[in-house]
Amino acid sequence: MIPFLIRSFTGVQARWQGCEPVARQRIYFGNHVSNLDGPVIWAALPDHMRNTTRPVAARDYWTAGPLRRTVSTSVLKAVLIERKHITAENNPLRDMEAAIDAGSSLIIFPEGKRQGDEDAGLNPFKPGLWHLARRRPDVELIPVHLANLNRMLPRGEFLFVPLMATVTFGAPLPAPADGEDKAAFLERARQVVIDLGSDP
Repeated sequence: MIPFLIRSFTGVQARWQGCEPVARQRIYFGNHVSNLDGPVIWAALPDHMRNTTRPVAARDYWTAGPLRRTVSTSVLKAVLIERKHITAENNPLRDMEAAIDAGSSLIIFPEGKRQGDEDAGLNPFKPGLWHLARRRPDVELIPVHLANLNRMLPRGEFLFVPLMATVTFGAPLPAPADGEDKAAFLERARQVVIDLGSDP
């Protein structure tokens, strides 16, 4: 019911380019333009994939109030992570790795914060994707590009603007190559997401 409501609310269209919607353990990584990003990607997945896929989301935002808390924990089953005052005990990678080891796929946003403007380009990727790719090399890395979500619910606004959202799933990103350093891998991953947004 909830996925249907999200799809109806956003009019989201899923495009599969270079990968198929199959039940395989994956890390979906995409551009971050709206607080709707995680739920929209999750809702765009077929039922047989959605049931084992968990968005990674900011704990402080998604536990602020009973509605967000219920949606994030009971509906999305999100992996809620700290984004402030990170310590060894609350390192977000621990919870993400635990979810992967339990058999889940993840939806993550390596920019770490929302873009100010979808047309301005992606922020540099933070190193979490690099660490996950190296520590869990058997999990497919699937780039995702979201379009129009920031125009539907602009930052700081409460009125929803009806538009058609698009979620484009790209070909699997090869894991870090021998000798490829962190910065090079993250830039390669970032460029793949940018390129997905440029495809007609």
